[in-house]
Amino acid sequence: MIAGNNLISFHSTCNGSFSYLPSREPQQSPIGVFDSGVGGLTVLTQLYRQLPQESILYFGDTARLPYGTRSQTEIIKFTREILSWMHEQQVKMAIMACNTSSALALETVRSEFPFPILGVILPGAKAAVQQGKRIGVISTPATAASNAYQQAILEIDGTAQVWQVGCPEFVPLIEQNRISEPYTKEVARQYLAPLIQQQIDTLVYGCTHYPHLSPVVRSLLPPSVKLVDPAIYLVKAIAQELDLLGLRNNFAPLPTRFYVSGCPKQFAHSSVRWLGCTPLVEQVYLENMLSPSLPLEFLD
Repeated sequence: MIAGNNLISFHSTCNGSFSYLPSREPQQSPIGVFDSGVGGLTVLTQLYRQLPQESILYFGDTARLPYGTRSQTEIIKFTREILSWMHEQQVKMAIMACNTSSALALETVRSEFPFPILGVILPGAKAAVQQGKRIGVISTPATAASNAYQQAILEIDGTAQVWQVGCPEFVPLIEQNRISEPYTKEVARQYLAPLIQQQIDTLVYGCTHYPHLSPVVRSLLPPSVKLVDPAIYLVKAIAQELDLLGLRNNFAPLPTRFYVSGCPKQFAHSSVRWLGCTPLVEQVYLENMLSPSLPLEFLD
């Protein structure tokens, strides 16, 4: 277990080896990626595919998941704590690989830190309007209640129609590795039914966990419905931002470092099916860890 400001300067690999972090140029600094749990691995996988030269620091806030039933005040607090820790880790960019954080906290916190912070909703909305006009969004209850996707989609294309369904059971089922159970398919059937009734032509995964359910979702939808995974388009936006800021890494990348706020073994076990290996995961405590550069009113 590692205290927030006493992290050892190792990086870890899936085979469990360590090496010391060297001094580095800004371009060599890692991209910080965070989610409430394994959902952000869908973004991490896209980073590996599209930006294989980048070093990644991944944080899963597993002690406090699911985020989708939390209040906005809680989500903003958690997000500030994670970003403050990432600032200590000298990330060059932070990625909210979590739709709930992107919907409820991004606009509040993005100006509080000295590195760019990207969220998943705008890239997902842009992709959705390129696919269809009758757009369904499945998301956590908090993201659905925020209307963030509906607002983003309609700002891009005012002629689109948007239907949103909050899916509170999905994240716990995925985190518990129950994707293949008949119960999960029945839950998905109930969530998708109102969207199928509306004859949607496009479905957006409004939570980064949900692409893990793709086989289940695809089996329940008409074949004509297009699926949008915002993670793909988020990483395209990340690449553009890196180029714009001159932060592309042209050196050999370091192995990904994995951290969680909850049980490292549980996260490692859950991650194997998507990473293809067992990551070495460390625990870090973030509670009450706020950047000293933040205004005092944020500490109240």
